[in-house]
Amino acid sequence: MLLGGRLLTGLACGVASLVAPVYISEIAYPAVRGLLGSCVQLMVVIGILLAYLAGWVLEWRWLAVLGCGPPTLMLLLMCGMPETPRFLLTRHKRQEAEAAVRFLWGSEEGWEEPLIGAEHQGFQLALLRYPGIYKPFIIGVSLMAFQQLSGVNAIMFYAETIFEKAKFKDSSLASVVVGAIQVLFTGIAALIMDRAGRRLLLALSGVVMVFSTIALGTYFKLMGSSSSNSSHVDLLAPVSTEPAEASVGLAWLAVGSMCLFIAGFALGWGPIPWLLMSEIFPLHVKGVATGVCVLTNWLMAFLVTKEFSSLMDVLKPCGAFWLASAFCICSVLFTLFCVPETKGKTLEQVAAHFEGR
Repeated sequence: MLLGGRLLTGLACGVASLVAPVYISEIAYPAVRGLLGSCVQLMVVIGILLAYLAGWVLEWRWLAVLGCGPPTLMLLLMCGMPETPRFLLTRHKRQEAEAAVRFLWGSEEGWEEPLIGAEHQGFQLALLRYPGIYKPFIIGVSLMAFQQLSGVNAIMFYAETIFEKAKFKDSSLASVVVGAIQVLFTGIAALIMDRAGRRLLLALSGVVMVFSTIALGTYFKLMGSSSSNSSHVDLLAPVSTEPAEASVGLAWLAVGSMCLFIAGFALGWGPIPWLLMSEIFPLHVKGVATGVCVLTNWLMAFLVTKEFSSLMDVLKPCGAFWLASAFCICSVLFTLFCVPETKGKTLEQVAAHFEGR
């Protein structure tokens, strides 16, 4: 029963993580598309924080019952949601598309009708030879891969243990602290997304993650952690000759570095890959292309989570986090040289950029 419930929940979350960013990008006014697109990740981290808070006072059965509330509310609210104008145009429903634009925007001013001549082609491998297809495809898949290779899941995995080694009075509060930081900086990113732009926030976020992962690796190096990864306590245990006060002081270096990483990730590499994924693909390949991007994200998350312990055995903990910092450096370089700025552009203008028009 539990496995079946988790399977269905995972399926639903996978569908929502694919459809929600695309839907928002297609209905949003260009000037606020960054704000609305970032709200997807903002709602995710708010939900995580609320789950942490509820977990303090509820056992897991009642927590699962409580989790039925938001999907039920979403199901009811979806009854009043229109289909996207772009999709309606591909079905030759021009009047319905215009009505949807008026409902969503209040008027048709500023709406640029997309070209629909090739919309019924669907996705074919032969299309990958065109710059307007393969360039955004490479960018979308790379963004999702770099998001997970930054080591965010590994850091979240060890968050509570790091707080324990810093003598945090209530180690269970660590999850709430982490969740609060995520919400705060994801909210900041959403507010400034359409002013600062995607590329700037991605680059800034990557730089912060570089320094924080280097600091985490340095912490593990100074602590002389064992190559064994049989338990978190052994992993973070200080060498026996080190005074307890120094151990706690170094543990606070880890706490600070971890919080800095989470803040940096939430500022850019948390929400922006999902936003860009929904902006860069032409309509006729968006379904398949965004599906591949989401699959890449979850696959990389699985691999990093599954293999991180083995990686720490081979490279030692410090080497594993320094490897994550190397991937963060690559993500910054990729952002600066490959990712276009989509701030304030219509989806048609973004598509024209990749096609060289």
